[in-house]
Amino acid sequence: MSFFTSPFESPSFRLAWLAGLSKKMLAAGSKNELLDLIDDALSVPAPGGDPGTLEGLATLYRGRLDDVGSIHDQVDHVGRKGLTEVWVGDTGIRASDAVNAAARAVTQMSEAFQGAASVLLTLADAIGAAQRDDERGRGQLLEQKKTLGGKDGFFDDLHENDEEEWDRKNAAHFGSYAVDLMHGAVSDAQEATRVAARDLNKWASEARAGKMGTSELSAVDKMMLADTGVAGADAELNEILTAGDLERASARMDLLSLDDETAMERMLASSRTPQERAYLMKALAAGHSVDEIGAFQAKIHDKDPAWMRRHLTPVVTAPDSMDDEGLAADGSNNNKDEVSFDGQRWIQGGDGSEGTCVASSTVTSRAMVDPLYALDLTGGPDGQEDDPEAFKRRLVAEQHRLHTEGDGGKNWGGMGPEGQERINDDAVGGATGTDYQRQDLDSAADRRAVLTDVENSVAQGRPVPVDVSGDNGAHAMTIIAQEGDMLQVYNPWGTTTWVSEDDFINGHMGKASDSDLPNAYSVYLPN
Repeated sequence: MSFFTSPFESPSFRLAWLAGLSKKMLAAGSKNELLDLIDDALSVPAPGGDPGTLEGLATLYRGRLDDVGSIHDQVDHVGRKGLTEVWVGDTGIRASDAVNAAARAVTQMSEAFQGAASVLLTLADAIGAAQRDDERGRGQLLEQKKTLGGKDGFFDDLHENDEEEWDRKNAAHFGSYAVDLMHGAVSDAQEATRVAARDLNKWASEARAGKMGTSELSAVDKMMLADTGVAGADAELNEILTAGDLERASARMDLLSLDDETAMERMLASSRTPQERAYLMKALAAGHSVDEIGAFQAKIHDKDPAWMRRHLTPVVTAPDSMDDEGLAADGSNNNKDEVSFDGQRWIQGGDGSEGTCVASSTVTSRAMVDPLYALDLTGGPDGQEDDPEAFKRRLVAEQHRLHTEGDGGKNWGGMGPEGQERINDDAVGGATGTDYQRQDLDSAADRRAVLTDVENSVAQGRPVPVDVSGDNGAHAMTIIAQEGDMLQVYNPWGTTTWVSEDDFINGHMGKASDSDLPNAYSVYLPN
């Protein structure tokens, strides 16, 4: 048995190897050297993948759309006619909510099948094109190898006449072009695969009700929990329970004792709104005990959904937040949304004056994944306060606590990577059940390679800290969501905005902060 792993299994290695060979061919000083370089290029594996298999899967997904359409028609019929004939009063309202949730789930299912099919067809086309370019490159290399003939012997290689020199340089030129074709094929296949993985991960994360495998909740309960969004906001962009929340809540529900399970079900049944139920399950997903969740419910019970939104969800994403409104004079996006509670921003130092960007980002990330933690900050000890000044004092105190825990610098400035990783492990990972690991980003290739992991993490509801730098220092922010090729970034200056994947890869992260901080140089990924 061999444990040897070829370096060619890494697309990044193949890209670097082929790029080097292309340059070496043009500089080759002899026929034998050029022939060796051609053989080196031919040893690189062709882009893998079977376009036919991908197209077959796409056809399979599209074939399910008729089934989904039939289900949608049945749900629509129940919603428009069946409910009014069977249910009245409060029961009818709850049933109507359930049917609306079912209609949305069916619509999402249809979008997922259609979206996945389109992703697979696009990937099939890209892989096929890459393989054809690779084949053209290999054919050209073989042709140049045939033109050059066999290797020269020792004495033949000592002298090269004008005709031989012309043949060598001509072969080097066409060989370099052929290797460039192969390099482009690897690059195109790698990028197409990354984009497909991104989009398929996103569609998978949006198959939401299926994330709850517990048998302790009915199918309707699961569907309603998965469907519930923040009050008064776009539901698609602001579901209370992320895909990761749904999975963790389900797993923890199954581990409860009989008494705790009964108590949890009683709390869910007594909830007055879908939002209240969803926040209770989010608290369970964040690792809180049933007793803690009971105390939490006592604080939020009978509160209207708008109150819960204000106190329990720091970041609410507006439908127009991805609109391109150009850049401000400082190089940041004009289209930024404030993250605030009663007018007081979730901002480092309470007013932006302190250098606690790491701790401040971590505080907001924890509040996003843990509603009890959020309420402690916004509502105070009894959870009932609506005082922006009191919130500011608690916010800054918590930022200072984490800054100290992470061995941050004096005068509330700066924190090293070890401290940053440690406080994210404790504060955010403690709620999401993950540990964070720093990954350095030394190049555009590194940033491109890490994108799939970043986007998969945020699709599951696990924030990803990102450090940016420029000539005048460094800054910590957090990637909190992804839609298509856009990343939503929380800046502890008290704002969120969207940047493109290209911005992240190619040093334009100043759009989320300012032009002095363009380069993403590290991320912290949840394991």
